[in-house]
Amino acid sequence: MKGWIGQMAFHVRKDDIVQVIAGDHAGERGKILKVIPKRGLVLVEGINMVFRHVRPSRRAPRAVDCRRGPIRISNVMPIDEKTGKGTRVRFQTNMQGGRVKDKRVYRSKVPV
Repeated sequence: MKGWIGQMAFHVRKDDIVQVIAGDHAGERGKILKVIPKRGLVLVEGINMVFRHVRPSRRAPRAVDCRRGPIRISNVMPIDEKTGKGTRVRFQTNMQGGRVKDKRVYRSKVPV
């Protein structure tokens, strides 16, 4: 299956603030609205807007419909709340057997 990432945990979740690190929108920031794990894509607020030209009708009176286009999950980086900079993420197992998401800037541990 093309575009399938596998069963590995993702470094971002819904409602995370992320920065785009590659592509036409590199450097822009936004909030994740939806994660599509089977295809390895995310929808980010205000980024990769796609315009569809549709025939006007009663239900859709405008001729141009603006939608969000997905981008690859590998092209976004989570933002650290303390510094406002992009961070790398790794996963560790704590002593109780639970998984912890470890952000690399301040090494702040966030439970998964």
